[in-house]
Amino acid sequence: MAAIVILGAGVMGTAFSVLLADCGHKVFLVGTHLDKDLIQGIREHGTHAKLKVRLPDGVAPFTHDQLGEVLSNPPDLIVFGVNSAGVEWATDQLTNYLQASVPILMLTKGLAVKDDTICILPDIVRRRWTGHGLQVGGVAGPCIAGELAARRDSSMVITHPDAALRDWLVRLVNASYCHARPSQDIVGVEACAALKNFYALGVGFANGLLTVKGPAENGALMNNVAAGLFVEAVREIRYLIDFLGGDPASVYGLAGVGDLYVTCQAGRNSRMGKLLGTGLPYSEAKAKHMPDETIEGAELALAIGATFQRLLEQRQIARAQLPLAITLLDAVCRDQAVQIPWNRFYTAP
Repeated sequence: MAAIVILGAGVMGTAFSVLLADCGHKVFLVGTHLDKDLIQGIREHGTHAKLKVRLPDGVAPFTHDQLGEVLSNPPDLIVFGVNSAGVEWATDQLTNYLQASVPILMLTKGLAVKDDTICILPDIVRRRWTGHGLQVGGVAGPCIAGELAARRDSSMVITHPDAALRDWLVRLVNASYCHARPSQDIVGVEACAALKNFYALGVGFANGLLTVKGPAENGALMNNVAAGLFVEAVREIRYLIDFLGGDPASVYGLAGVGDLYVTCQAGRNSRMGKLLGTGLPYSEAKAKHMPDETIEGAELALAIGATFQRLLEQRQIARAQLPLAITLLDAVCRDQAVQIPWNRFYTAP
């Protein structure tokens, strides 16, 4: 049995706590300052208000101000369950309280800019801990939090630069309903996991167009539109993974097409894409319809947009290869109306 601390009591961090407790581990679920009501609800009723599932006895809830107490005995593993905006907070908390080097596993998805280059989040966390020997891995795959918490069969890929730790992490989640596979391609897996949120905005356009135009006289919907956008998204992700130094094979596995598929079926990114497809500018869609929700795909666009534009201008990445990405960046970063550039899609890589 391992002792595991999860930072962040949102839906994914908490769903992962269910899995770990089912596998016999002792889980310390530590909320951020934004999770006080969720932690209080778990303490009073044993149930997470958003997931609507009762947590196993092996999960112990704590508020953020109790983190020092939790970390007074170094755990075997720390899991980042915060959103991308919370990574800096989580890393700072570890700097304040953690005295020993403990492996970190990130559920958090996103990319960031460091030294004028685009980096995966595990690299950002590791760099902040230079000299501590910190080792950071990640989890990706087609794994919706609500379904994982309900113990539906779920697949995921676990990546870590250390082979022994990677195999250990896979063994940690050996529940009958969890089908985890290892990968040494940390760049490809983490970049796929971030980019699928971004491109789900684009695939979600189709539902917005359907909302505006309605079904055709013969009942036809917008599945062809969605499929075409999905294929272009996969092609562009393949190009960007190659640019970032990942293994293109990851694009066609759980972290790539698997995660993109499930993200397009449901979730905040596809809902924002639907709003954009109705013709709303991003700022209005966010303010009026999703003001309190973190849209990871849009957050990624805002985080890397300026650097991405510089790379385009310097021709380090090819504009002709990324028409959907450019459209999405213009929509989120510049509030431009979405016009799907069909005539520029499906260019050979």
